[in-house]
Amino acid sequence: MHNDTFNLSLRRFLKEVGISSQQEIERIVRERGLAGEGTLNVKMVLTAEGTDLRHEVDGRIDLG
Repeated sequence: MHNDTFNLSLRRFLKEVGISSQQEIERIVRERGLAGEGTLNVKMVLTAEGTDLRHEVDGRIDLG
């Protein structure tokens, strides 16, 4: 595997995940009227088909 190709592909994927995740969080906050309502507990789970990869990131987003 060519390292530059891998890095570009990985960065492209992570950018897509970041942008689409932000859009979905903003949508749910807007649709549910959650702005100014404390915090939103979130979890991101990363898996890779055909592997045993399972990476979880838990977080809190301040809605105030």
